[in-house]
Amino acid sequence: MTETRAGFVALIGEPNAGKSTLLNRMVGAKVSIVTHKVQTTRARIRGIAMEGQAQIVFVDTPGLFRPRRRLDRAMVAAAWGGAADADIVVLLVEAHRGLTEGVRSILDTLKDRLPKGTRVALAINKIDRVKAETLLALSQELNAAYEFAKTFMISAEKGYGVQDLKEWLAAEVPAGPWFYPEDQIADLPMRMIAAEVTREKLTLRLHEELPYQLTVETERWEDRKDGSARIDQIVYVAREGHKGIVLGNRGETIKAVGKAAREELTEFLGRPVHLFLTVKVRPNWLEESERYNEMGLDFRDGD
Repeated sequence: MTETRAGFVALIGEPNAGKSTLLNRMVGAKVSIVTHKVQTTRARIRGIAMEGQAQIVFVDTPGLFRPRRRLDRAMVAAAWGGAADADIVVLLVEAHRGLTEGVRSILDTLKDRLPKGTRVALAINKIDRVKAETLLALSQELNAAYEFAKTFMISAEKGYGVQDLKEWLAAEVPAGPWFYPEDQIADLPMRMIAAEVTREKLTLRLHEELPYQLTVETERWEDRKDGSARIDQIVYVAREGHKGIVLGNRGETIKAVGKAAREELTEFLGRPVHLFLTVKVRPNWLEESERYNEMGLDFRDGD
């Protein structure tokens, strides 16, 4: 009988490098929210991918950036915590942006923050955006800056090179029993996944800073006898003015958000969903430890 393997893989990189897109591609389902806005991923969402007899548990970390606020600091602490606990780390770098200041800073920190002997693979993402000679030069430059275990050229969005990376990870994770049942794709509670789906829809609808000033929590989840689920969620915003923006003219924005989130949750759960959204003003939610617990972050890491 073939031996089973299982291990944790942390995806790290700058905001928008494509970590969530890669995670969703590897797992084959949407478990991490993907938007064009940076710093979308707040909690360490774990996606679980099977490859042969290997189970790869992905720790999708918030993008690494220079933190300004408490929430930012807690997110960056969660990202480095996820990387330090992993068996293998994959650094994603955007091909068209190359070796930025942010990537240099991550490489310097990797040397200090990771336990000795942790293997780091390099995945140059969005390769469809640049010429082959640019890729080659970038790969050489990055490998000169850090000793990577292996380099992959991928497009997480299009799927190029992703299977090669997945097969390599499957062979590299430690031998041992699986951590999760074979058919499980994420270890986040469904309440949190549901809140993330709604937050994604809000992020796509709203502009500029507002998405970072709001959070979504699932207040109630009721499984009904007819097989459907009733989900009540609260959207917390920091200011009264924000509430008006989230609601929209005659409640149109929140209605559209609710409809999009309900449709996605119905598909994800494979059963009807009744979704009810309430918008509440909480001026200090960014300073409340309970909000951080709901997001799977440690409030103290923001100090």
